Amino acid sequence: MARHPWTVADIPSQAGRRAVVTGASAGLGFETARALAGAGAAVVLAVRDPGKGERAAAAIRREHPGAELSVRRIDTASLASVRAFAEDWPDDAPIDRLVLNAGIAAVPRREESVDGFERQFATNYLGHFALTGLLLPSLSPSARVVSVASLAHRGGAIRFDDLHWRKTYGSQPAYRQSKLALLMFALELDRRLKAAGSGIASLAAHPGLAVTEVFRRGDRAGALQQGAGRIIFSLIGQSAAQGALPILYAAAAPEAERGGYYGPDGFWEARGDPKPAQIAAQALDRMAAGRLWAVSETLTGVRFAV
Repeated sequence: MARHPWTVADIPSQAGRRAVVTGASAGLGFETARALAGAGAAVVLAVRDPGKGERAAAAIRREHPGAELSVRRIDTASLASVRAFAEDWPDDAPIDRLVLNAGIAAVPRREESVDGFERQFATNYLGHFALTGLLLPSLSPSARVVSVASLAHRGGAIRFDDLHWRKTYGSQPAYRQSKLALLMFALELDRRLKAAGSGIASLAAHPGLAVTEVFRRGDRAGALQQGAGRIIFSLIGQSAAQGALPILYAAAAPEAERGGYYGPDGFWEARGDPKPAQIAAQALDRMAAGRLWAVSETLTGVRFAV
């Protein structure tokens, strides 16, 4: 368990390690990239908008002038973009930390990705599933894969009969499904890696209620900017920097356990310092996880070597 309060100052030296952080141009991804770079890691900011990525890298360099940073484009909503990212990855650049963070939330009206998938499911989950499978040969023997889940997974369900919400659509239920799927993937990946005798570990984390760009888009934005909703969120929410701590703990703390799930230690895990987090019963359903894995391989065309 994390020592309290666990902060970025507790991150061990990451010198000699390489980290890839998706969605690193803002919010949780930016704070994760900034902290890992500050600890000495070479960090790849994997972003949809390279211009925003370069501005984020410049901001990190102002704080850490010696930081080793690079920006590479990826759109996790596009399997072609994910494949291009993986295919262009150099053979002589092993990855020690792969942080699956990019995401969108509560898209008001149903939208499809270029591959015909519901956009939240594609962006938050399927793209990261594919990316991990494609980059698996490039992970170092003791690498960590960290999936950024959400408190929202607790109310989620995997609609195997309508994964892409073509029959009916609800912005919040679709978001919850995508985050539940990512957490189930993280747990199933670690089980498979462990069974294969691999030293690569899969972990997951959630930021509590962190105020980031994700929560300024979609149908949540209206609630956040109106009277009581905005006041309540400002009282119980926390900054992106604080919200990134459980992610950093999973990625770098020596005491973080493979297969672990971490979040804030405060009431309802909304805010606070990193600690082991509550996993909803549906995320622990191994039969459903196996079914989701098989469906994900079919949808993405990516098969893991574990």
